[in-house]
Amino acid sequence: MPITQQQLLQILPQARQVAGFFVPALNAAMTRFKINSPVRMAAFIAQVGHESGQLTRMVENLNYSADRLQAVWPNRFDAALAAQVARKPEQIANIAYGGRMGNALPGDGWKYRGRGLIQLTGANNYRAAGAALGLDLVNRPELVEQPETAALVAGWFWQSNGLNELADSGQFAKITRTINGGLTGQADRVALRDLAAKVLA
Repeated sequence: MPITQQQLLQILPQARQVAGFFVPALNAAMTRFKINSPVRMAAFIAQVGHESGQLTRMVENLNYSADRLQAVWPNRFDAALAAQVARKPEQIANIAYGGRMGNALPGDGWKYRGRGLIQLTGANNYRAAGAALGLDLVNRPELVEQPETAALVAGWFWQSNGLNELADSGQFAKITRTINGGLTGQADRVALRDLAAKVLA
């Protein structure tokens, strides 16, 4: 039961400019990764909708102020460093993500910053997703910005982290924690899920 463009826009009205590209991409990914019931689809559309600004942002925005850097990554940015690199996305990415998640080389933090519908981050995740999907995402990380790949990566992440089963058992907060690491934006995610459940019923 594929989602229609009309249904998608009822749930994610800001996606108007890109819905035509994303409907077939989302349907292909949902079919492949067994996101195949209204409850699974509602949870999936809500989470990718929130993570991507309703399908409008395929690359992480790292244009942070000094205060925000210290709030988001208190262990990585003290006041002096935050002041020095504020509003410099590439430097911010390399400090925030350098030396972890498989980011070993200088510049890897920026190269493997969050992309796609689920904000795939870190060389290890790009490597794993690429291997699963038969794509060279290590050397071509920008592929994750394309609708088809963005949807496939999100579907792969969803299934490989057991999120279908969490959706089935109503553990929506646990889905958010798996994707986000915390519960950032949970009110919006829940509102989108509830709306999606109505539209897809």
